[in-house]
Amino acid sequence: MAPSVYRIRIDSRVRKMIDDLPGKECQEEIRSLIEDAVRLKRRQPLLGAAQKRQEAKTPGIPAAVIIREARDDR
Repeated sequence: MAPSVYRIRIDSRVRKMIDDLPGKECQEEIRSLIEDAVRLKRRQPLLGAAQKRQEAKTPGIPAAVIIREARDDR
């Protein structure tokens, strides 16, 4: 996948702090943080839907009962 540019506005104080940091790993860390935030935002609706489905689900027969009946039928 080809990289693309995404511009954001940050406070000048934050930009100065970033520029004052030693090394150039800061760009990679910022990319990683953005990726993590996007993944989390994409998962939240899925998690909410799964939780609603779990709450609406009626409890079934416990597995132990089914296994016991199958053993007794032999």
